[in-house]
Amino acid sequence: MNTVATDPGFAPINRAYGEVFQQHKLSVGLVVPLERYASNPVPRMARDVERIRLAEELGFASVWLRDVPFNVPSFGDAGQVYDPFVYLGLLAGQTDRIALGMSSIVLPLRHPAHVAKASASVDVLSGGRLILGIASGDRPEEYPALNLDFENRGERFRESVAYIQKSWQPRAQFENSYGSPSGDMDLLPKPDNGRIPLLITGSSQQTPDWIAANGDGWMLYPRSVQQQEQVIERYQRSVFDAGRPAQPVMQPLYVDLAESADAPPRAIHLGFNAGVNYLREYLSSLEAVGVNHVALNLRFNQNNIETTLKILADELLPHFTGAKN
Repeated sequence: MNTVATDPGFAPINRAYGEVFQQHKLSVGLVVPLERYASNPVPRMARDVERIRLAEELGFASVWLRDVPFNVPSFGDAGQVYDPFVYLGLLAGQTDRIALGMSSIVLPLRHPAHVAKASASVDVLSGGRLILGIASGDRPEEYPALNLDFENRGERFRESVAYIQKSWQPRAQFENSYGSPSGDMDLLPKPDNGRIPLLITGSSQQTPDWIAANGDGWMLYPRSVQQQEQVIERYQRSVFDAGRPAQPVMQPLYVDLAESADAPPRAIHLGFNAGVNYLREYLSSLEAVGVNHVALNLRFNQNNIETTLKILADELLPHFTGAKN
């Protein structure tokens, strides 16, 4: 891994990408909605915008929305309920600095022209603050509802990525399975800095080499620190073999912050209940193995959300603010 470690850093793409991701550093964001809804898949969303503004004031690097078209019982989580692009448009007008992340748009469920236009609109309206996570989708129940085939979603994912990237170019002319823009018209607006970072989620039905060659970063699922280190090493080596500089890595983490700062960890779904001291040590261990951003999910958090946000900001952000250091 010595050859990878000497790479100059992450290439600048837009404002959010440059502020959230810095090589060899970790920044901290939050998964929307910012509320406890442990026993019900549908959150109330009563104070979400207010809490997102608080998160920005406290210095969190980002907030992340999810693409959950249907409330699928087997999935058990309706996300932020509102359409992600509509909600991102609202947040673009309600915030000034915080990065607006999508984790992740399920590309095979949408036409890429709509994704390209909606994401560019959010990026321009927010001043370059969008990071677009993309995925092939993992809820088979949604596909027949849209008269789509679940089995070929990997191929459609690749075609969608190509369509979106080409659509951000002036008067693009190309042909693929989603359509054939002729070049005599133009999809507007264009992204704030010419393009938007695309972070691939999990495998998205693609090979490791394709992910390394085509994404602007990788969203991993939570796993042990040792496993994460091995996965990241393989990924960055594939990126290097593709002739590219190192790419950022991020992951979510479910956290239930204990009242005692010294409370030891107790496992919960995709995370843990623990005191802030253990959480800080855990994030340090992720930073050491190459994770550049962690998005904390407070769905199972039992304490007051505002109080939790302030504790996390006071005890974590001075150590993990990335671009602010």
